[in-house]
Amino acid sequence: MRTVSRTLTRRGMLGLGAGAAAAATLTGCGSLKSSDGGGHAGGSRQVQGGGERPAQPIGDGSTAFTGKQPGQPAKPEPLEPGQTPPQFVVFSWDGAGEVGNGLFPRFLDLAKEHGAHMTFFLSGLYLLPESKKRMYLPPNNPRGASDIGYLTDEHIKATLTNVRRAWLEGHEIGTHFNGHFCGETHGSVKWWTPQQWKSEIDQAKSFVKEWRTNTGWHDLPALPFDYDKELAGGRTPCLLGQDNLLPTARELGWRYDASSPGGRQVWPVKRSGIWDLPLQQVPFPGHSFEVLSMDYNMLANQSVNSTKAPAYNYPGWRKQSAQAYIAGFQRAYETNRAPFFIGNHFEQWNGGIYMDSVEEAFKHIAAERDKGADVRLVSFKQFVDWVDVQKPEVLAKLRTLEVGQQPAGGWKTFLA
Repeated sequence: MRTVSRTLTRRGMLGLGAGAAAAATLTGCGSLKSSDGGGHAGGSRQVQGGGERPAQPIGDGSTAFTGKQPGQPAKPEPLEPGQTPPQFVVFSWDGAGEVGNGLFPRFLDLAKEHGAHMTFFLSGLYLLPESKKRMYLPPNNPRGASDIGYLTDEHIKATLTNVRRAWLEGHEIGTHFNGHFCGETHGSVKWWTPQQWKSEIDQAKSFVKEWRTNTGWHDLPALPFDYDKELAGGRTPCLLGQDNLLPTARELGWRYDASSPGGRQVWPVKRSGIWDLPLQQVPFPGHSFEVLSMDYNMLANQSVNSTKAPAYNYPGWRKQSAQAYIAGFQRAYETNRAPFFIGNHFEQWNGGIYMDSVEEAFKHIAAERDKGADVRLVSFKQFVDWVDVQKPEVLAKLRTLEVGQQPAGGWKTFLA
């Protein structure tokens, strides 16, 4: 099997080398459409779990402690002997900015409708006004440089609204770091040292924790979480630089990293004490090779070097990408029950077909769960909560199952 090795040269869409997969975050433009997450800043009240409780401001009041996060699943327990593992599915979003296209609230609404949780990898720069861009010191790049655009004030406010709402509805807020530097140049995250990753993470956290100071806005609600405690993992730009990130992630107490390219649908392992949760190769209808489980990789395979291909291709491509996700889910569910990880961007590439295909796949998976399948639509953090309480010998047994391999004798025998 092989994965995509396309390269898009548009700013912020640099691909990887041969045999690897590309990932990128771009920002859109347009009039503001966003949902109000409710709550108030400072020492006033914060909406939580259908009620209100006093918020305890942290630092300048950009964030606040509001108690246990609402909407979380029951405390996980180890599998019993002979028990079939649940089928975990994680939908995740790189960048997680709301830029007026309504995509962030669209998928929050979808998740709420189906009782699901997701992970949103927030780019720190999406909360920093462009007028303050010189506060950003990207490793091996000029002060204030970024390969993704800074957001307008309206879009920063919309992003705050949706990030706040996401957490209050039980979703995870991870990080997509800051400037999204990719490729082979000296400034690429591919070459950053562990110390430089530490600087990048510290800055990403500070932009989230100090947005009130940096924007001068004091009439907006605080983000209802302690980001130092909330942040448990991330995904690097273009899936580059994981090797040098991991020592820093471990030092910071992160629990997982979702930056590996070219993963397979098997049960995960830890690297440097961190759960390695990669994008995965899934069947690609109409092709003999597989594609990574991310919207960008569908795009790169279907329209080669263009995000604005002829519209007559869109219906077929929409169906093909949706069926790729569904095929990946079905293969795992019917065989080794490996967790299924899907990556997305709030983008309208090729007429927005990838947003539609992701929604179609999501609804298909949710429908299978509603018909009685033991499927859990969770965040990365919720998945590692579960896997962390499993017996080591059970996880070791699960890892012996290859892609598409059913347990010998059925689960009752296999995990007896």
